[in-house]
Amino acid sequence: MSASTTKQVAPASHAASSSYRTLWRWHFYAGLFVMPFLVILAFTGTLYCFQPQIEPLLYKHRLVVEPQAVPRLTEDALLARARAVMPAGSLATTAAITQEPTRSAEFVFRLPDGEKQSVYLNPYTGEVLGTLSVDHRFMQVVRMLHRKLLLGKPGELLMELAACWTLVMIGTGLALWWPNEGTSLRNAIWPRLALSGRAFWKNLHAVMGIWLAVGALSFVLTGLPWSGSWGKQFKALATSANLGAPKGAWGGLSLRSTLPGGDARRVSTDAAHHPSNRDSMPGMIMDDLPLPTTPWAVGDLPVPNSRSDAADRRLTLGSVVARVRSLGVASGYEIVLPASATGVYTVSYFPADPKLERTIYIDQYRGAVLKDIRYGDYGAVSKAVSYGTSLHMGRFFGLANQVLCALISLGLAGMAVTGCVMWWKRRPARSLGAPARARAAPPMRCWKAGLVLLGIVFPLMGTSMLAIWLADRAVFGRTARRLAS
Repeated sequence: MSASTTKQVAPASHAASSSYRTLWRWHFYAGLFVMPFLVILAFTGTLYCFQPQIEPLLYKHRLVVEPQAVPRLTEDALLARARAVMPAGSLATTAAITQEPTRSAEFVFRLPDGEKQSVYLNPYTGEVLGTLSVDHRFMQVVRMLHRKLLLGKPGELLMELAACWTLVMIGTGLALWWPNEGTSLRNAIWPRLALSGRAFWKNLHAVMGIWLAVGALSFVLTGLPWSGSWGKQFKALATSANLGAPKGAWGGLSLRSTLPGGDARRVSTDAAHHPSNRDSMPGMIMDDLPLPTTPWAVGDLPVPNSRSDAADRRLTLGSVVARVRSLGVASGYEIVLPASATGVYTVSYFPADPKLERTIYIDQYRGAVLKDIRYGDYGAVSKAVSYGTSLHMGRFFGLANQVLCALISLGLAGMAVTGCVMWWKRRPARSLGAPARARAAPPMRCWKAGLVLLGIVFPLMGTSMLAIWLADRAVFGRTARRLAS
């Protein structure tokens, strides 16, 4: 090899080494931040995915009944029995409607102290089977761990930030894995079990990462629309651009209407004497209602008011159930009961198949359908999010979907374990063991442009990247200057 050729190869090799080290450094710090959250997301997500199988085992005596040949009691009779066992001042907020012969009837009440409690009854005999706290039941705790770490808004923002940094971890991991001249594609996608020590763990980590990359990316992209900060902004933007649920979703009546007898003062009187009416007050949106889950597309839509010019007699729950059945929805939905003179019966049908989703508002006095929002009314973004949500939750194609989600989730937890083992085996004593910073920063224009784009699309992540960049320059820049002097 000539001297001139050697001079050309050396700078290229140095640039490649610097780029690899920079990517490794980003991957290390992204993983260091993300992995603890990823383990929590993996195990809570797997548990929540199997909620339909787990809850009947945990609460068998409340949720499961023996099928009987006798007719089921009416919804009104069951609601009356549930009201009779609740403390004085409790307000019925939600009814779960199901025709499954082995499932109990469920009604949710808001107690005088503000706590929400479910009451379960045998639909054939009316026997009260027991109660459960809505907020403290096992699966609700798992769900709140998954979404907010049980820390409220700060935890929700932390989970959102972890999801965004997972994108960086995936991108840098793929770049580090990409086969080079000395690695065959087969060795890059299949574990080399003959290796030992840190080389084995590194290979296993890389191979698992490539197989899980698509699933991890799907989880992040389908979960972010439900996040507390970016998700809400994204939903508002999609709705305003008619890419979410269009404002003109089907509905024949105005959202504003008169009260029975035209007495507007009745609203404020009811609200003053029944603080729990905040579950169904005018001006609320779907996300404010006491529902376990609602279709993403309708979360920002205002809840209409009931209208009646003369009659002020509220329809019974049984009448509303019959009305909903006539609209083609027979089972597996929740009804939010009206809690004020202007409230409506809100029906939320959230099945596994997104194309069957329905949100129906029914006037509490005359039974008029104020709005009936279906999948066909959604915009392109909301349709995509609906399918993503169903897949993310393991609902779309049954048990196989649940198993696939569990394998991806637990695989990501395995990535965290292999990453920790690799770090432990290479870390120097009394040191974090982070990859050394490249002496000369490589250009890497595409990567920098990608990070800037991610920071713009996800402002919370952009803010954290800017903070890390400033801290890196302050700490390591000062060290470099000291060494130079």
